[in-house]
Amino acid sequence: MNLDLSSLLSTIKVWAATYTARALVAILVLVIGIFLSKKVARLVKKAMERKDIDPTLIGFAHGLVLYSLVILVAIAAASQLGINTTSFLTIVGAAGLAIGLALKDTLSNFAAAIMLLLFLPFRVGDFISAAGVAGTVQGITLFNTVLHTPDNQKIMVPNSKIVGDTITNITANPIRRVDLEVGISYEDDIDGAKATLEKILAEDPSVLKEPAPTVALAELADSSVNLVVRPWVKTEDYWPTRFRLTETIKKTLDQEGISIPYPQQDVHLFVEKESQE
Repeated sequence: MNLDLSSLLSTIKVWAATYTARALVAILVLVIGIFLSKKVARLVKKAMERKDIDPTLIGFAHGLVLYSLVILVAIAAASQLGINTTSFLTIVGAAGLAIGLALKDTLSNFAAAIMLLLFLPFRVGDFISAAGVAGTVQGITLFNTVLHTPDNQKIMVPNSKIVGDTITNITANPIRRVDLEVGISYEDDIDGAKATLEKILAEDPSVLKEPAPTVALAELADSSVNLVVRPWVKTEDYWPTRFRLTETIKKTLDQEGISIPYPQQDVHLFVEKESQE
């Protein structure tokens, strides 16, 4: 029995020495490999930035390179433990199929990211509206599109929702049209009001000469005569110009004695006198 115990202890020592060394090597491979993977991914990112490649593609490529290298490092570390990598890959492949079925939405987000990068309906820095939200694009990751809202909220939108919805790229074009509607009273002079509005547009430094702005009679409404005011501006000037013109139009029409009516109704009451008996 003592002989058997000695043999067992000897076997355990040999096994421990062998696999402890392998485990240490595997951990070393894993740590150094992950460090080098991050380094390589950063080098790829910097190289793409030097080539002036679109930032949208740079962020995606960085993530793809990093995760691919980490997977290779994990396989290399497993081989150091004596795991048959061929069998290991077979098992991973079978597990991957099961995981893929369970995580089909995640994989569809990855496929949607590829579609977004191929067709580029928007780029980093564009202001878009999609999937029921609006914001400035900060980047496209493997599974999400990151947006920042005007009030500085960060929104992570699944790529599949972006691809499956209508995408409005609000800042894609260099110029935009500001659409304003101004109501004047039926008693006011239409030509005089139009001339006043045209003068306001001509004096605003952000309003473009070409395409020419439009001031026209749009509607004879219940309580007002509605004029449309449609100047063109550079996209980055859209909101400042819209706010400024709205204020300037109100103040100038007040100075010119042109009223901006509000909805109202005239109610006429007819009272019948009771007949005297």
